[in-house]
Amino acid sequence: MSHKVAIVMGSGSDRPTMEKAGVMLDQFGIAHETRVLSAHKTPDQALEFASNAADNGFEVIIAGAGKAAHLAGVMAAKSLLPVIGVPLSASLDGMDALLATVQMPTGIPVATVAIDAANNAALLAVSILAITDDELRGKLADYRRDLAEKTLAS
Repeated sequence: MSHKVAIVMGSGSDRPTMEKAGVMLDQFGIAHETRVLSAHKTPDQALEFASNAADNGFEVIIAGAGKAAHLAGVMAAKSLLPVIGVPLSASLDGMDALLATVQMPTGIPVATVAIDAANNAALLAVSILAITDDELRGKLADYRRDLAEKTLAS
């Protein structure tokens, strides 16, 4: 089964952190596309992307932003796809972004991972996609088994 995940970020300076999501998705053979879209600087393009994400073959959106981190919320407001927010440590050690990402109003949820945890966002996307994909679920089980073995070996 072929899957596709969108990785969006509010600024090009977020790329080093958000690239970790792509690296993790690559480990599971999941296609992904990366875009820089700002909820504040390019709102029309961000809304258009979110509105058309499902029609463009995406199944999950991972959105990373710092400071006034509204990107994940904007994606969730305009798409029915699962959205995973990655609060980024652009200021205030990322606490401002964490609160902006996690404090969504009732009815428009955003799954939120730890500050700068783009790799965990990718793993959550894998878990979501694995619900209906036995092969992917097996890869995730193998990953978790390897993780446990590495932890015990250390």
